Amino acid sequence: MPTASPLLTHPDEVSGVLGAHVDRLAAALPVLRAAAPTLGSWGTDLAARLLAGSRLLAAGNGGSAAEAQHLTAELVGRFDGERCPLAAIALHADTSSVTAIGNDYGFEEIYARQVRAHARPGDVVLLLSTSGRSSNLLAAAEAAAGAGASRWAITGPGPNPLADACDRAVCLPGDTATVQECHLAAVHMLCRAVDAAVAATVDTAA
Repeated sequence: MPTASPLLTHPDEVSGVLGAHVDRLAAALPVLRAAAPTLGSWGTDLAARLLAGSRLLAAGNGGSAAEAQHLTAELVGRFDGERCPLAAIALHADTSSVTAIGNDYGFEEIYARQVRAHARPGDVVLLLSTSGRSSNLLAAAEAAAGAGASRWAITGPGPNPLADACDRAVCLPGDTATVQECHLAAVHMLCRAVDAAVAATVDTAA
């Protein structure tokens, strides 16, 4: 049987556990900072594609699904300032498709089948995973390659199979909670880079 986590009753014990949580995040931040040039180039590339009519398809499982939907919401809506809406779809959010595909073809196919349906050359399929080993995301990466779409990944510690299966990847260190927290920051960094590129394009056109 799994060992239960120890019961923390003393305030100092709780503070120590929470402080260690912050320490793990602080240890990961230099790697996130080092990824800024990569995320900046992604933002420039993604902005150009979306302004030209391509789309972003994003997917993940659990907390990573939440981050995928967070990203698409920022792009379709707005991040910092007013701009045109950008085409971005979180594949897990279509619950009827996800449950139908899962029921008929199995969990591994829930994203791959949607990618084969929606992805076109010039689109970006962005896959988020703390482990980098989820079979349904690996299947989605394979489907994206078959559709001629670009495959990007934001994962936990590398190397991992999903990063290897994608054209570009940012791998961030830490336990699951730390990786998910860094993924949120990476999503916001990508949005900021997209907004800057869109603003620069509009200024140039004017």
